[in-house]
Amino acid sequence: MSDQLERFIFSKHDVRGQLVTLTKAYREVLEQNHLPLPVQRLLGEFLAASCLLSTTLKFEGILMLQARGEGDVPLLVAECTNHSDVRGLARVAEGAEIKPDATLRELVGNRGALVITVEPQEGERYQGIVPLEKDTLAECLEDYFTQSEQLKTRFWIESNADTVGGIMLQVLPGNNAATEEENADAWETGVHLASTVTADELHNLPHDQLLVRLFHELEPATLGTANIRFKCSCSPERSARALIAMGPEDVYTLLEEQGGEITADCQFCNRTYRFDREKVEELFNAPPHTLH
Repeated sequence: MSDQLERFIFSKHDVRGQLVTLTKAYREVLEQNHLPLPVQRLLGEFLAASCLLSTTLKFEGILMLQARGEGDVPLLVAECTNHSDVRGLARVAEGAEIKPDATLRELVGNRGALVITVEPQEGERYQGIVPLEKDTLAECLEDYFTQSEQLKTRFWIESNADTVGGIMLQVLPGNNAATEEENADAWETGVHLASTVTADELHNLPHDQLLVRLFHELEPATLGTANIRFKCSCSPERSARALIAMGPEDVYTLLEEQGGEITADCQFCNRTYRFDREKVEELFNAPPHTLH
């Protein structure tokens, strides 16, 4: 059960769902981020939500979920790839005093926004943004789907210092497995049943047992399991591409300003990539005086 996502559908109705539990991957992300406990738990929610969201899209690439604002926690980011690799980070303002019961909206602060970004390996990047107007991530995500996707979608996410678990339910448009009235009844029943789930159940029950305990009357059928792991997508090649995108003049100027070596730090895993003059010249296949 640990670090797994289960996809399921109500067999006779047009409602699908995802169930996720993260332990090891969650802890490995936290090891890269020295955060107060309330922010740790919130980052865990973002990690779980990014996993739940990524399964609804048919793409090869990355789904990024972020909240940004002007408060004590101005940035929260979680990413999940189509290979179920996750990473995440949170930024806490210097000197901030984080209250144990602070809500997402309070922590992110003024001008808060929730941003969902899809970066496919092929095709155009997509981004959806909604204001952060609710206190929990689950409620803010539901606002996003209501405003941007116009799909009935509900979330239940619970986190503690060690584990995070979550459920997502969503209406399947256009499947017509049942009548409109039957689907509406199944949706209301599913939402009611999911709302009874406890944090202990989300954190500790095997997924097959939890699905039966919650939804047995709706006949849930599993569609597949994904194993989730913490893995950062940074690499020397990715850092090199970022430098190339800057252009040779700016890179050589930066090289001089930094005393002959450019360092690129990954904010997600704290790796450092170093580029001296020789490596920079290899990037542009020529010393600076020939690059004009």
